[in-house]
Amino acid sequence: MNFQPPALLDGHRRRFHYLRLSITEVCNFRCTYCLPNGWRKADEAHPASYLTVAEITRLVRAFAGLGMSKIRLTGGEPAVRKDLADIIAAVAATPGIDKVALTTNGWNLRHRLPEWRAAGLTNLNVSIDSLVADDFHAITGHDRLADVLAGVDLAIGMQLPSVKVNAVLLRETAARGFDDWVRFVRRRPVSVRFIELMRTGDNADYFTAHHVGGSVLREWLEANGWCRAERRFDDGPAVEYTRPDHAGRIGLIAPYAPGFCDTCNRLRVTARGKLRLCLFGDGGLDLRDLLQDDADIPELRARVKSGLLDKAAAHFLHRNDPGATRNLAQVGG
Repeated sequence: MNFQPPALLDGHRRRFHYLRLSITEVCNFRCTYCLPNGWRKADEAHPASYLTVAEITRLVRAFAGLGMSKIRLTGGEPAVRKDLADIIAAVAATPGIDKVALTTNGWNLRHRLPEWRAAGLTNLNVSIDSLVADDFHAITGHDRLADVLAGVDLAIGMQLPSVKVNAVLLRETAARGFDDWVRFVRRRPVSVRFIELMRTGDNADYFTAHHVGGSVLREWLEANGWCRAERRFDDGPAVEYTRPDHAGRIGLIAPYAPGFCDTCNRLRVTARGKLRLCLFGDGGLDLRDLLQDDADIPELRARVKSGLLDKAAAHFLHRNDPGATRNLAQVGG
């Protein structure tokens, strides 16, 4: 009989089996809601030092022993790391991990996806904030929509178990409507999830000008014949909707909705090895000192279990308090 690790629980009896692991803070896009001026080193005198493949291997092994079965690699933009395929392979080879996911802006997806898939990638999320080329360019700073869409279609053709698209819900998106996206999923078996714009430390003015509540999308979907889908065991925070005449789904991640944090099932580790109990929490619990030797893995697990007892019941976004998160690239979204 296979060993089943005990459930990893916080003080509110929530169970955690999903780790979002940032592997870099660097992003090569200049998205208006995150890094409008592009990524810059915080301190030129101390260049960024992100987790190595060996450290990531130990980290994932430790979390797998705590019951984590799904690892999502995030950034920044993970694909700026030249060793991304090695990282994917290390995660995929870890006993207990059955889903290896990647969130990417898709800038080199159609060129690198076969290598990542061969390394063990199972789940793919691609950020596409508009299907209109001019709007995509205006939001991201890059005229690469055609390349990104080609990468998504390649992923569908390769029959990855899960292909999803992330789009930030903006006031102008809602004003324009969602018909383009419905056409996009008409014959594509992908899930398009709109993420409600979130306040961070750096985007207060942008948030005020562009935020719109997720109820706009929810009401539109229900008025157009879309029905709420049943949640699966290791799903993230999205509520998804389906229609029988569409191959794909439309979803909503609404962090400002009441009770959003009640079903939290994921933890985060930053690219420098800090455990973040909440995307919008303060500080973090340093794990990196215990990633240098295999013998430290039991102590690492004990530190995670102890730290998890301090996880708050919910974030404080409704109070305009984003915690220590300056921008989403800093933590991994």
